[in-house]
Amino acid sequence: MAGDDSLSEKRRLVRFEPHDPENPQNWPQWRKLLAWLPIIPVDLCVSFGASGYSPATTKFTQAFGVSSEVGILGLSMYTIALALGPMLNAPLSEYYGRLPIYIISYALSLPFYVGCALAPNLGGFLAMRFFCGLFQSVTIAALGGTIADLYTAHHTGYPMSVFLWAAVGGSSIGFFLLSFVAQYRPWYDIFWALLGISGGCWGVMSACLLYCGETRHSVILRRRANRLRKQTGDTTFDVPDDYRRTDFSTLMRVTQTRPFRFLLHEAIIFMGALYNGYLYGISFLLNGAFTLVFGPHGHGFDTLHIGLCFLGIAGGVTVGPLTNILQEQYYQRRVRAVDGANVPEARVMMGKIAAVTLPISLFWFAWTTYSFVHPAVPIVATALFGWSFYTILLMTYTYTEDSYKQYSASALAGLGFVRNILGGGFPLFGNQMFENEGYQWAGSILAFLSLVLVPIPFVLDRYGFELRKRSPWAREHLDEKGGQIAEDAGGEEGPAQA
Repeated sequence: MAGDDSLSEKRRLVRFEPHDPENPQNWPQWRKLLAWLPIIPVDLCVSFGASGYSPATTKFTQAFGVSSEVGILGLSMYTIALALGPMLNAPLSEYYGRLPIYIISYALSLPFYVGCALAPNLGGFLAMRFFCGLFQSVTIAALGGTIADLYTAHHTGYPMSVFLWAAVGGSSIGFFLLSFVAQYRPWYDIFWALLGISGGCWGVMSACLLYCGETRHSVILRRRANRLRKQTGDTTFDVPDDYRRTDFSTLMRVTQTRPFRFLLHEAIIFMGALYNGYLYGISFLLNGAFTLVFGPHGHGFDTLHIGLCFLGIAGGVTVGPLTNILQEQYYQRRVRAVDGANVPEARVMMGKIAAVTLPISLFWFAWTTYSFVHPAVPIVATALFGWSFYTILLMTYTYTEDSYKQYSASALAGLGFVRNILGGGFPLFGNQMFENEGYQWAGSILAFLSLVLVPIPFVLDRYGFELRKRSPWAREHLDEKGGQIAEDAGGEEGPAQA
C-alpha cells in the first residue's frame, strides 16, 4: 500500500495495490453497475430538459406574445448552458470528488424548473433556462470519467455505449414523452413534469451513489493518506504527484484553457469536434423541422403525433448499442493481436459505415418530405440518421479516450463544448432555412455538408497513428497496454507547456 520513495523526499506514497478492494476497478460487478447505471436516467433527463421544451414552443410563444424565433431561445439558452457548465463542474469534481458534484449540482438545477414554470416574463424564463442547464451539465462533465474510474481502458466500450445512448437518444425520447403533456396541458406543465421526472431520477441516483461511495482515484487515495497520517502520526504519507490536490486557481486555469488548446492544436480533436457539433446541431434543428414537415403545414399532425415521429430517431439510436457489440468484438480481436497494446484505430470500424450512411439518411429524409409521400418513409430515414448519429459519436468518444487517456477529460471537454454550442445555435436558423429553401433543398444542404465529413473516420483509421505520434499529449500513450485510464490531473501541465 505504501513504501519509501527516495526520489520524493522520503515520502511514503500511497497507491492502489493489486486486488485492492478500495480501488473502484476491483469492485464486484454489481457494485460497479450500481455506481454508474443509476446516472443514466439522470443523463437522459438532461436531454429531456432540452428537447422536452420544444413540443410546447407554440403554446409558449402564444402565451408570451413573441415570435417563433424568440421562442426557440428557450431551447438554445439551455443547450448553450450545457456547453459552459462542465467548465465549472469539471474542476469541482477534481477538487471535491465526483460524488458531491453529482448530487449537489444536479439538485441545484431542480428549483430552476420551478422558476421556468412560474416565470412572469421572457427575460426571467430565459435566465431560469440558462441556470437549469448550467447545473444539469454535471453528467456531461463527469459520467465518462466515472466509467474510466471503474473499468480499465480496454473494457470501457460497453459502458460508454450505454452512456452515449442516453446522451444521443435523450433528445428524441424527450420530445416524444413531453409531447403528451404539451398536447393537452399548458406550456408550463412541461416544466412541472420535468421536475417530477428529474427529481425522481436524482433521488434514486443519490441513494445509489451514497451507498457505493466515491470513484475518483485521486480523491480516494488522498483520503487514505489523510487517514493514515491521523492514525499513525506519520506525516510522510502522501499520494503521487499526479493525484495531489492542485491549488484551485491553477486547477481552474488549466481546466478552462486546456480544452481550447486541444481544439486549436490537435487534429484528432478538431475533426471529432466537427462531427460532434454538426450532428448535435442537426438533431436539435430537427425539433423545429419535424414540426414543419409533419405538422399543420405538412402532413397535418398535431403535437402528439409529431412527437410519435421522433420514435424513428430514438429507434435508430437504440439499435446503436446492439451493433456496437460487433464493433467491440472487432476491437478486442485487434487488441489481442497486438498483445494488449493501445489501438484506438480499432474503434473506427463501424464509424466508417456510419459516415457513409449519414448523408444517405439525410438525402432520403429530404426528398421524402413531400406531403403526398407516406410519413413512414421519412421516419425510416430518420431511424438510419439516428443510428449513424449514435455510431459516429461513440467512435469519436472512444477514439479520443484511448488516444489521450490521462488528458481525455480535457479532450472530451473540447468536443462537448463545440457540440452543445452548435446544438444551441442550429435551431436559431433551422426553421427559416426549411421555410425559405423548401423542405427538400434544406434537407439536402444538411446532407451535402455531411458529405464533407465522410473522410474523417477513414483518415483516423489510415493516419491516426501518425497524428497521435505528432501530438505532445497522445504520443505519451502510443505503446501503453490497456490498463487504467489515469486521472486528468488538473494542475499537471505536462506536454501542454511544450
